[in-house]
Amino acid sequence: MKLIAKIMKIIDMFNEWFGNIVIWISTLMVLVVCYDVTTRYVFNKSSVAVQELEWHLFGFLFLLGAAYTLKHDRHVRVDVFYDKLTEKKKAVIDIIGTLLFLIPFSILVIYTSKNFVINSFLIKEGSPNPGGLPYRFILKSAIPVGFFLVLLQGISLLIRNFLILTGKKEYLEGSQK
Repeated sequence: MKLIAKIMKIIDMFNEWFGNIVIWISTLMVLVVCYDVTTRYVFNKSSVAVQELEWHLFGFLFLLGAAYTLKHDRHVRVDVFYDKLTEKKKAVIDIIGTLLFLIPFSILVIYTSKNFVINSFLIKEGSPNPGGLPYRFILKSAIPVGFFLVLLQGISLLIRNFLILTGKKEYLEGSQK
């Protein structure tokens, strides 16, 4: 039990680290959007590169922040019945959902995005737009990375709920929800 609790804590620390990176990405995105709006509406100038940078940053924010959001249980959920359930019943639902949906979907996205990303790297894909950003392959590589982080967090979620279900909550001490 100690080993799987340690694995859970390592995964949680890893995704917490990525979550802190995402915080800085979101700050940068706000600054870029403010710059874009100011130059567009005050100075009547627009830049394709700045506009592409906005959606590149948003892509990184979404893909790299999904696991952090899952770790902190801040994802969208319809809690009509779930909130009223006991902790053990919630654990059963989370285990089933993780095994049936989260893990298989993450594996599917990682597997199917492999060639997409490899081809993008091989041709050193950039923006097709004049004045656009080069290195679009870096953004595309965030797809399997982001889903790998979600997959890891799904494993952590499984471990956490297994410990709850088996009454071994003492192994959750010091871990963040």
